[in-house]
Amino acid sequence: MPTCRRKRVVLTETSDALIHAAKTDPDRDVFYLHQTGEIFDSYETYAARMSFYRQKQFQCEVTGKSGLDYFQAVHSEKQEARTLHSRFSEPLKAAVLKSVQWQVMGRLDHLVEAVYERFKDRYFKDERVLVDLGGTKYYARIDKVFPPKYSNDTSARDAHKPNAASSSVSPIEDEDPPHALGGDLKEPVKDANARDDPKLYYYWVHIIELEKEKSHDKQKATAAKNAEKDGKMIDSLREVQCDMMSRDRLSFSKSILRRFIRDCVDREAAVASPWTVKPVIAKRYGVDSDMPEETRKGVETIKKGEIDKRKKVWEDKEQPPTKRQKKMTAAQEERAEKREREAAEKAILKEEADRIAAEKKKKKPLRYPTEDLDVRLGEKEIKAGTRVKRPVPSRVALPFNDTSGAFEAFLMTWNFIVVYGQALHISTFTLDEFEHAIQHSVVEPPCSLLAEIHSTLIYNLRTVPFQRHSALVSLLRLRDRLAEEGREDDKLYGVTVDELTAAMAEVGNNWERVPLRQSEGREGWEDALFGCLKDHATLINFPTLREVLTKLLFAPDLHVDPCSSPSGSRVSTPVPSVALTVVSNPVERYYALPPADRVAILSFMCNLAISSKAVHGHMEYCEEQLTALRKEKIEVNRLKKQYAEEMNVLRIEIKEDPLPPPPTNGVDQDVVMLDASDLSDVSGAETAPKKGKKGSKIPATGPSKQREAARAKQAAIKQATAEHRRLDEEVNKLERRLEGIEREFRKLLCTIRVKPLGKDRFHNRIWWFDGMGSGSLVGSGGVTQYGAGRLFIQGPSEFDVDLLSARTAEGIEERRQEEEGIEGMLGPGDWAVYSDQEELDEFMAWLNPKGHREVALKSVLTKWWPHITSGLRRRIADVNVNARLPEARRSTRTKSATGYDISREPYMVWTNRKAATAP
Repeated sequence: MPTCRRKRVVLTETSDALIHAAKTDPDRDVFYLHQTGEIFDSYETYAARMSFYRQKQFQCEVTGKSGLDYFQAVHSEKQEARTLHSRFSEPLKAAVLKSVQWQVMGRLDHLVEAVYERFKDRYFKDERVLVDLGGTKYYARIDKVFPPKYSNDTSARDAHKPNAASSSVSPIEDEDPPHALGGDLKEPVKDANARDDPKLYYYWVHIIELEKEKSHDKQKATAAKNAEKDGKMIDSLREVQCDMMSRDRLSFSKSILRRFIRDCVDREAAVASPWTVKPVIAKRYGVDSDMPEETRKGVETIKKGEIDKRKKVWEDKEQPPTKRQKKMTAAQEERAEKREREAAEKAILKEEADRIAAEKKKKKPLRYPTEDLDVRLGEKEIKAGTRVKRPVPSRVALPFNDTSGAFEAFLMTWNFIVVYGQALHISTFTLDEFEHAIQHSVVEPPCSLLAEIHSTLIYNLRTVPFQRHSALVSLLRLRDRLAEEGREDDKLYGVTVDELTAAMAEVGNNWERVPLRQSEGREGWEDALFGCLKDHATLINFPTLREVLTKLLFAPDLHVDPCSSPSGSRVSTPVPSVALTVVSNPVERYYALPPADRVAILSFMCNLAISSKAVHGHMEYCEEQLTALRKEKIEVNRLKKQYAEEMNVLRIEIKEDPLPPPPTNGVDQDVVMLDASDLSDVSGAETAPKKGKKGSKIPATGPSKQREAARAKQAAIKQATAEHRRLDEEVNKLERRLEGIEREFRKLLCTIRVKPLGKDRFHNRIWWFDGMGSGSLVGSGGVTQYGAGRLFIQGPSEFDVDLLSARTAEGIEERRQEEEGIEGMLGPGDWAVYSDQEELDEFMAWLNPKGHREVALKSVLTKWWPHITSGLRRRIADVNVNARLPEARRSTRTKSATGYDISREPYMVWTNRKAATAP
């Protein structure tokens, strides 16, 4: 069984509630993990267990390989077990397992050593062995085994030949099994060999073939010389003893034997517990699984002796010395007291030394980064200004967060539509615009964003296989179930199932062929949406289906329906408390749906759209583009490194002094002065003589050569500087390209798999959704773009909560209250958000880079920090502008109750620029 942190992984037992449900409610849905046979009652526990199995922290118990996930470790163990059992000698298995049953040995290595020494010279019938006959080795199979009592009776052994005519000797098979005494590990080796000497055994072996091995030339010559003899040996019977036989090392060695025993036996953790063969294996090989009474007494005696031994050692160390029985003289008592005082002083000194050593060991600095929860802030760090408490993220700022799961579904829906905008043929829009569109509650003017979102999903779901009238069939089954329970008149909002199914008959038919043209404002998308739900949804995959369909087909019996009043407010009207008794249609009733129902519909449609061909094709396209980007990144880094090396060489050339060192003698100094004069018109061929020794003329060729060298040097430096500048520009271009590659890589990778930026010390997940899929971080001209413009925090998963709960002794709950605050602690499924620059800065300062999770999170945040903060500031600016717009739009001509034109809201002026390529 695979191990995790040196402990065997125990499978999760089925809960009592599920066992009871199997009897009372056999149709109850459960989550089944077929690789292990485990059953879970919720998806969260199933996913947590699967996540645990997928971690690379397991070890194969047979081979010792580590860094595997659970399923890889199981596969490795099975594969290794198959190989091991196929190689290990089959006739030897039962004897070995019987010998190790109930053995009390502390280490497995000692047990293996004992078994190997007992059985290395003991062979059994039908074993495949190597036989050395006259220096030539043959493969043979043991046909007969003769115990020591036949060692001096040659005629009795010959009588058991297959061609022997005599049958007066009793068959060997009817006697006691061979090596029964010598294989008993309870008996010492010398006594066992004296009673059952392996060297007195004789064996009839059937020669099969010559051993095939890579031998030396001398052995080859000997084999060729004995070729005729070998031909006679094959298929013959020979009588041999143990010193003439051996086993193949691939079938019998200490390492193979160790793996075989470890795979077949087990032992409890208690002191002096015996090794026991696993029940299934014991049953197969005829090993007795019931401990004999004599063996049980021996094991208990050994266990009691071991416990008494440990108890005595502990008492001698901890308890005070016993009183002396003999009466001592005064001098003896004085000497005894002196020895006791010295011993006590030595003990005190030893304890003090041990305490100091332990303190030094404790003070040994940790190697960072380490587990985040092991990192504690010291007083020095707190005094230096390190933040102790994390800034509290806002839950109120999240839309629809008052309903459990509504915000998460809302965020998932927006992210899916934006990420797959290219495949869905829809332009990007911000999370704020999507929020306001979901809250749009007026029929006139219509919201084009809502129409485009639903229309593109409807077009996409036409390619997904569906069951015609699946919603109707599901509702009829609900009606039958209610009838069985005696609740035929069960009503929802005053509408029975029969009334609902009757109203559904004429709505949304042929939705897959309705043309939803953009030029016509996608007219009819509400009916097409209803038809899509009729053919795709059931009460199983859409639990609130009955409630949603009822609200879409029925209206309250009121003279003025508040849900359809021409209000300019974009906040949706809550669910009406009155009964919905008037038959209506989806075109009129969609805008009366509360936001939670609209989000549920879009979430359901997005979950179906994931399986469409368009989405899958876009994923494959992104995979190809990712591969191309990886190759380009390698090439750009190679060029950047090459340019950097060339720039280093040029930098060395530029730093060299272009002029020679100043001269030291007078003549040369005059020459230099002459060369340096701007008014000099002296030619290089002739110059005025200067008196030197004996009045001779001094040639003036030196200054001319120096000028030429200086000019050449200056030209070379100038050229090197220009080349360095050019290479520097090329490096800057490559760095900008690398930044672009990183942005493109994020867009493509998040199309395939959306992952959080990381986790903090308490396993809260940090999400940033900008720059994914069809969204972009930088627009034309380098303008900042954003989608959400915020940093979201999701509470730890249930698996992470279990990890935190396992450290209850360390006061993790109290630490969370101190460092997160009671109001800032998030549970599984909880979300919060940072929407302000100051909050982000404080959160960044709170992260401690000494922890594994937080150092990785801080690194990713630092990498994307300019884009995160610029998107956040851009969103705040847009929100502030939009908040002032209603006041600026007031007009005396407007007769609306609100005083401003809702059609000029940002979410209302959004247009779908990709709709031209829509199907």
